[in-house]
Amino acid sequence: MLPSPVTPGVRPPRPGPARRSGSLSGSVQSLTVTLAIAVFVITFVVQAFQIPSESMENTLLIGDYLLVDKVHFAHGGGWGRILPYTPIKRGDIIVFRPPMSPQQHFVKRVIGLPGDRIRMRDKQVFVNGIPLQEKYAVYRSEDHDAYRDDFPRPDLLNPQVEPLWWVRMRSVVRDGELTVAPGQYFALGDNRDESLDSRYWGFVPRENIIGRPLLIYWSMAHPKRLGQLSETPSDKLYYFAYTLAHLFDDARWKRTFQRIR
Repeated sequence: MLPSPVTPGVRPPRPGPARRSGSLSGSVQSLTVTLAIAVFVITFVVQAFQIPSESMENTLLIGDYLLVDKVHFAHGGGWGRILPYTPIKRGDIIVFRPPMSPQQHFVKRVIGLPGDRIRMRDKQVFVNGIPLQEKYAVYRSEDHDAYRDDFPRPDLLNPQVEPLWWVRMRSVVRDGELTVAPGQYFALGDNRDESLDSRYWGFVPRENIIGRPLLIYWSMAHPKRLGQLSETPSDKLYYFAYTLAHLFDDARWKRTFQRIR
């Protein structure tokens, strides 16, 4: 096949400064739009969290990295008209700011809705007088703790109970049952014997709920010491270095992209 004819002495035009400038401007605009979308998604739609404790085992493990849906439980306002909103139900797992430490993030399971009557007898949870069927609950301690296992017990002092909650509990307990206040929720960890939850610090206000975990996007089998690190810069640096060094050795591949229920 003959090559395409070329007109002698005629060179193809080179891109001028205006064309190069237009290409650069288009790239900057594209990058700006991409970053804006990423910021919007991270700020309003999903957020990444890491599980630091064993309180939700075996549903969530130390070293699980979660994507949290911040829209599903969006409450009122413009979001309710633009994006789907679902009321919080009993059994939902939620990420929230605990009332005694709003700068932190906790993840627990909703057990009591506003107006529900809650009590526990020998670790069995009763809601409105009916025993709750909980396939997700784990009990690992053979010891009996009257406050933990027969909640509510406002007559007992427990060093792990927040003082303000111990005082308030007396006003919401009647006939051995705790009534969940309006606009608030009662939350427990799935690992009942190792969870500091609503039994110890009280209700979760509706406005403190951030969202629900969607899936585990990464999981690593970390030593338990990593779950006890503080928020100091040195601990964060150690955590980051450990993660990089053991990225593939400690990966729990079967948990990757697993939906959370």
